[in-house]
Amino acid sequence: MSIQIVPPRPEWATEFKVISETLTEAFGTLAVRIEHIGSTSVPGLAAKDIVDVQVSVHSLDLPEDISTRLSRLGFNLFENIWRDHVPPNEDPNPELWTKRYAKSMAGTRAANVHIRRLGTPNERYPRLFRDYLRACPAAVATYALIKRELAARHSDDLDAYYAIKDPVCDLIIGAAEQWAVEHWIDQTPQ
Repeated sequence: MSIQIVPPRPEWATEFKVISETLTEAFGTLAVRIEHIGSTSVPGLAAKDIVDVQVSVHSLDLPEDISTRLSRLGFNLFENIWRDHVPPNEDPNPELWTKRYAKSMAGTRAANVHIRRLGTPNERYPRLFRDYLRACPAAVATYALIKRELAARHSDDLDAYYAIKDPVCDLIIGAAEQWAVEHWIDQTPQ
């Protein structure tokens, strides 16, 4: 897979809404919330043309038929448990950074579905990251430049791309944490 960063597209928000409706049908009441995350969720940010979605659930022990429900609606649920990157100075307990993952099937709108347990740091991280970037245009411009440069140099090397991108995101989330103290209301349902 070759990494390509494209200019921001206004249709990403509408495409997310369609995907969200589909995932609502698949997850039903299992989904506490379904949110647009990642670069396509930030207006004006260049990104890979893949819509990232986070489904927040109470438990990663999903019903056996969830894979069938997702498949019927155009998504492949991977059976294994995935682990997100752990930022420096965070609790490395693997339970806090696990997720389930699904991907849209070939021939449908490219989307990644990150299924995370409500209230965990890896569920909070992409929401805070998104909201901070939405509020800070200078950070958006810098992050877009970094992503374009990374893709130009490492488009065919996912390991190298993410080995650099993850620490850059950790720098951004550090600034986001400071910003959050005064500006962010975490609306995690109880």
